[in-house]
Amino acid sequence: MTQSLVAHSGTFDIAGLGTVRRLGFGAMRITGPGIWGWPADRDQAKAVLRRAVELGVDFIDTADSYGPDVSELLIAEALHPYPEGLKIATKAGFTRQGPNRWIAVGRPEYLRQQVELSLRKLRVERLDLLQLHRIDPTVDADAQFGELADLQREGKVGALGLSEVTVAEIEAAARHFTVATVQNRYNLTDRRSEDVLEHSERNGIGFIPWAPISAGELAAPGGPVARAADRLGATPSQVALAWLLRRSPVMLPIPGTGSVAHLEENLAAAALELDDATYAEIDAAA
Repeated sequence: MTQSLVAHSGTFDIAGLGTVRRLGFGAMRITGPGIWGWPADRDQAKAVLRRAVELGVDFIDTADSYGPDVSELLIAEALHPYPEGLKIATKAGFTRQGPNRWIAVGRPEYLRQQVELSLRKLRVERLDLLQLHRIDPTVDADAQFGELADLQREGKVGALGLSEVTVAEIEAAARHFTVATVQNRYNLTDRRSEDVLEHSERNGIGFIPWAPISAGELAAPGGPVARAADRLGATPSQVALAWLLRRSPVMLPIPGTGSVAHLEENLAAAALELDDATYAEIDAAA
């Protein structure tokens, strides 16, 4: 496989960031179990990152809370100095208390602190894209949005985005800054963010679906995803990703893994085309 493979996914122009290939890489699962601590094999984790770039990925998504810190540090260890054109998105606003434990913290001083730390960990002078990982319900939302806008005006951040938000929250944030991306859970079996996706389409916002591969019973033997995979000589995961890429031109899937083989399987979805009938059958079932 060559760089031309991922190019089949097409491109999207993220406001304030520039053009990226639509199929990217999510760097959450290069950490330890429960998204906590270092992976058992650091060299393998770095090999995954390097292979992703070799195959044409130019958009990597991470967060300060993955590890915490581990994912950002590994990205820098594996890829710095960064190849031309590579864009790295990170997130702030979630704290960690142990494996699989997450608590939102959106105090302005905390968000500023985390941006400064991410700059150091990623070894950059400006973050390409910063996304508010969660809106802290205990802190005035305008204060959180305002701090992000200040960081952008100061040149510490290029583009700004949000994660796990409603349309109303996107509109509230847009009074402070241009919302470049939204990262909500979205896949074949969880389409509760359909209204957010449609809002993103209308406003040119990049939509980053997390947990993109989940297909549940649709991928079980005899299910529509499994049948499509058999017909196309593909895997159910590849079909799920191909469905997302066709679903919307603003869709930016970022499947993540700690395995080079699984990475290569996921990225091969860029070249998988679903015919109208197959897409419609899966869409109806979903």
